[in-house]
Amino acid sequence: MLIYLATANNHKLEEIKGILTGAEIALFPCYDPSMAVESGSTFEENATIKAIALSKLTDSYVLADDSGLSADALGGAPGIYSHRYAHINATDKENNEYLLSQIPGNAPRTARFICVLALAKKGLLIKTFRGECEGTIAFEERGENGFGYDPLFVLPDGRSMAELTPEEKNRISHRSAALALLSDYLRKNRDTNSG
Repeated sequence: MLIYLATANNHKLEEIKGILTGAEIALFPCYDPSMAVESGSTFEENATIKAIALSKLTDSYVLADDSGLSADALGGAPGIYSHRYAHINATDKENNEYLLSQIPGNAPRTARFICVLALAKKGLLIKTFRGECEGTIAFEERGENGFGYDPLFVLPDGRSMAELTPEEKNRISHRSAALALLSDYLRKNRDTNSG
């Protein structure tokens, strides 16, 4: 089964290919973010918008991901704005620095990574899958692996997400939790999803 991934983010592609086995995963041909404007107010809405819009352009399945960080001290921010929290074209470093500047020193640092995957075909949403990973926000970046907020996201074992190997991250991440649900769905619905 061929599933096109609605992203230009090679980090996400590699993570998904490392977790989801039994399907051929490829970047959507000539993908451009302007093909589907993320105008929703939730991760579910944005993933669905992307999946449906791009699935109208191919006969194959399309998988769209919307994910981000939700910090309790910030009322759930950066949330759906995680990729552009500092400003529209922010780098990971700028977003991380801005996040740290926004959390008051005495505020709770509990947070979670959230990932919602939307699977669509021929302009119709098939299903969404949500995964979460709980942790806390560090006071400074730690680790060399990962991307995004990984260097600031501390797991219950005391390591930041960026201190994990890719294999360790793929076992416990929010994206792996959502992909496990997707994989289970595809396995249970293999006959109806084979076309």
